[in-house]
Amino acid sequence: MIIGTAGHIDHGKTSLVKALTGVDADRLKEEKARGITIDLGYAYTPLPNGDVLGFVDVPGHEKLVHNMLAGATGIDYVLLVIAADDGSMPQTREHLAILDLLGLNCGAVALTKIDRVAPERIAAVMHEIHGLLAGTGLDNSPIFPLSAITGQGVAELRAHLDITALELPKRSRAGHFRLAVDRAFTIAGTGTVVTGTVFSGAVHIGDKLIVSPTGIEVRVRGIHAQNQVAESGHAGQRCALNLAGIQFEKNDVHRGDWLLEVPVHAPSQRFDAQFHLLATEQKALKHWTPVHLHIGASDVMARLAILEGDSIEPGGTALVQLITDKPICPLNGDRFILRDQSANRTLGGGKVLDPFPPARNRRTPARIAALQAMHATQHDEALALAMAVATTGLDLTRFAQSRNIRSEEAQQLWRSLPMQVVTTPSAEFGFTPAYWLVLKQTVLARLSQEHAENPDFIGPDRTRLQRMALPALPRPVFAALLDELLGSRQITQSGPWLHLPDHKVTLSAAEEKQWQMILPLLQAEPYQPPRVRDIANTLSLDEDNVRMLLRRVARVGDVYLVAHDHYFTKQAVAQLSNIIKEIAVTRDGISAAEFRDQINTGRKLAIQILEFFNRIVYTRRTGDKHRLRQESASMDTGF
Repeated sequence: MIIGTAGHIDHGKTSLVKALTGVDADRLKEEKARGITIDLGYAYTPLPNGDVLGFVDVPGHEKLVHNMLAGATGIDYVLLVIAADDGSMPQTREHLAILDLLGLNCGAVALTKIDRVAPERIAAVMHEIHGLLAGTGLDNSPIFPLSAITGQGVAELRAHLDITALELPKRSRAGHFRLAVDRAFTIAGTGTVVTGTVFSGAVHIGDKLIVSPTGIEVRVRGIHAQNQVAESGHAGQRCALNLAGIQFEKNDVHRGDWLLEVPVHAPSQRFDAQFHLLATEQKALKHWTPVHLHIGASDVMARLAILEGDSIEPGGTALVQLITDKPICPLNGDRFILRDQSANRTLGGGKVLDPFPPARNRRTPARIAALQAMHATQHDEALALAMAVATTGLDLTRFAQSRNIRSEEAQQLWRSLPMQVVTTPSAEFGFTPAYWLVLKQTVLARLSQEHAENPDFIGPDRTRLQRMALPALPRPVFAALLDELLGSRQITQSGPWLHLPDHKVTLSAAEEKQWQMILPLLQAEPYQPPRVRDIANTLSLDEDNVRMLLRRVARVGDVYLVAHDHYFTKQAVAQLSNIIKEIAVTRDGISAAEFRDQINTGRKLAIQILEFFNRIVYTRRTGDKHRLRQESASMDTGF
């Protein structure tokens, strides 16, 4: 169990920690000289069962709240320290508000310096404390009158902490390892050491981690967990990790950084959250207000974008987006505190909902509904709610990353709910079965409309059909949707053209007669057939009539316009697509020169053919190479 102190300056926090543990948590020369705590201090003491109690001692000065915040996140138990002679003071109330905003609701009050006051004063301050805690997460917490000087009451508090440590539920070790760095220093003969609270997961000697947000790779050489040499550390412990890395120096890690496993290294400069403005504020908080953001052990400047309305009234709660001036590493559920631009007072705090929000359309009803779904703490509940409002599918990969869900747990979660999972090269997307059916019906309805509006066309290609029916859907997801419709024969493919099975485009008798005259010319040299003018001259036909006929045949799907006035038969296009696939798969792409040599044509025509396949989204050009698109590698092109 990790215990964090809180309270006003000179109320005896450090003296109390020393009385409980025998350790002076003030480690800096300046702290000892001035008799005040300036930075975070740490102390440890064994429990009867062999475990260890960890203490984080925080400064109480009003100008050092940023240091207090660096130590307050990640603790399990609060020890609010109030001096009997002073009673509650400004930083008592500010620290209490911060603890409440951080969701810390397990703790006790140490009423210190009772040796300096009369019993009547003790009773009065205890009554005052009950009123102070009312309505907060620490409401009805036990109060322990004591004196760190005489020792009176210290044993009772220590016994309470020992019992609580045994009864407090252990933190789950699920998820990837995350440690919020609050100190980094060098020890001679050992190297760089960082300390911090483990938010999730576990770490072992030899593990490879990422210093985030910088992305520097490190290896764990040694571990102290709760001030004891260990082979591993886990969530709920304070750990000191000895780090090493090829490109790693001591100056590469600082307070506010994170040590993470690779899957949760995803720095960003914006996140969406639920925010509560303290009722003690004198006026409403306006949109785009500059603030100090405290999250993990970091303190960064940010702007507050309000997603509901233009301001937040004192005591109000709203959905917001925070845009930071440098990358940070939040995840869903992380708590944060906002202070004003000059860092003089605490404004409020809240909880991260989405660490990967859109920069645009952040106030739309659909987006607000998605954020409301992310409030759920249970993964399965959040998943069901999020899918229900995901109009283009829920990115399951991002969902798992944002909530720090390991791959094996994520797959079990996907199987636990009725859902359509679409796997793409970059992510997995989830849909409710009902909505997946709606998407298919949307495509069929739009295709039917297209046939009614353009009866002389066989149908659109994949790219055009998506633009007409579901333009916002990720392309690989749309490809999977089409594959299902094609597999069930609800849609038919003729070459790259898609149409309903009963939709046909036919030629008139005269057109069919002319077409049978033209076809042999196109088949004679399939990879370099004659152009429209050459066909007209050879057959002594009107050039415009030939052009119009070939356009109509193209609508049927028997020829393709590869370049200006240059039509290829569907058989030739199918053969060319196979040639491209065979070479591109084995050589990671195909160049114009390689393609020219393979089909024995001129370079210009080879380039035009490759550009045609780029246009129909069969390939994409990357530098001098034309690479097969992922969805083309396995799909039936229909040529």
